[in-house]
Amino acid sequence: MFMILSSFSSSFLLFSFFLFLLFLPTSYCLTKPANATRRHRLLSIDYYAHSCPQLEQLVASATAQQFKESPISGPATIRLFFHDCFVEGCDGSILIQSKPGSGLLAEKDAYDNRYLAAEAFESIRKAKALVESKCPGVVSCADILVIAARDFVHLAGGPYYQVKKGRWDGRISKASRVNSNLPRANSTVDELIKLFKSKGLTMEDLVVLSGAHTIGFAHCEHFVNRLYNYGGTKQPDPAIDPRLLKALKMSCPQFGGNSDIVTPFDVSTPFTFDNAYYGNLESKLGLLATDQALFFDQRTKPVVQAMGKDKQKFFQEFAAAMEKMGSIGVKRGRRHGEKRKDCSIHMS
Repeated sequence: MFMILSSFSSSFLLFSFFLFLLFLPTSYCLTKPANATRRHRLLSIDYYAHSCPQLEQLVASATAQQFKESPISGPATIRLFFHDCFVEGCDGSILIQSKPGSGLLAEKDAYDNRYLAAEAFESIRKAKALVESKCPGVVSCADILVIAARDFVHLAGGPYYQVKKGRWDGRISKASRVNSNLPRANSTVDELIKLFKSKGLTMEDLVVLSGAHTIGFAHCEHFVNRLYNYGGTKQPDPAIDPRLLKALKMSCPQFGGNSDIVTPFDVSTPFTFDNAYYGNLESKLGLLATDQALFFDQRTKPVVQAMGKDKQKFFQEFAAAMEKMGSIGVKRGRRHGEKRKDCSIHMS
């Protein structure tokens, strides 16, 4: 899924150029589309119509400027949204800073969140500051994160879709709750389906939301075992195209490599939100084991093929799946939530 989107490194540039020399666009196949999602009754598109009517324009202004200055903010913020929703629900708890000296770490500082890019947090900080200057104390950080994620999808070439709002910010942010609620880079399809089901998401949602890996990057440590010692065999994963394997080995040695090096999920169009990710899986060009497994598993393969065949269908299904994910664990009212003025600090 969105689990390994990482911050940009200058070392990526040479690697990306090499990949472009190696790979050409792939062909796609048609099959049945994913299921439609169910709307959340607590949220509404016009929630701030009277209290902050210019909200979407304010966030759009901030995200557009941030994307211009730092394009990595796009995949980084989409990943941030996923990590927020899967732990405690879509409540902005991922934005909380740990209190110095408290002995308790917030979600942001969990080991599994170590590669969340600073650009993503900065995007939300800037958007929140602008919104607060016009609508003080009205809009939650959770809603700003949802809107910003949508904006970045669109700025990268993906669909623009309406965002339902009305979330309150969560009062709980604990690093200890992160590990069991996020996928691993080597999770099996069974494990992924089970995790997504626990969040109210379907197998189709899993495949469609994984399409966010059409942009973004991963650090070597998340796939290096596929290159040298897959499943303890001391051999590469046979599911990797030999050209991709050669390219990855050049940047990611088995031992002693540069931990800052990142590689693109999508070797054909790494900076464009499209459906090329799915065609890459059909050509054995998936970067993570979890990505490639979606094509080889007979349950998820038809959805991969359908999304790879029809970009507009993918965009439609992705928008619906993002709305559905945005409804996970929604907090409402002062009893369960708060409206933070500073997204990194609890109100009390």
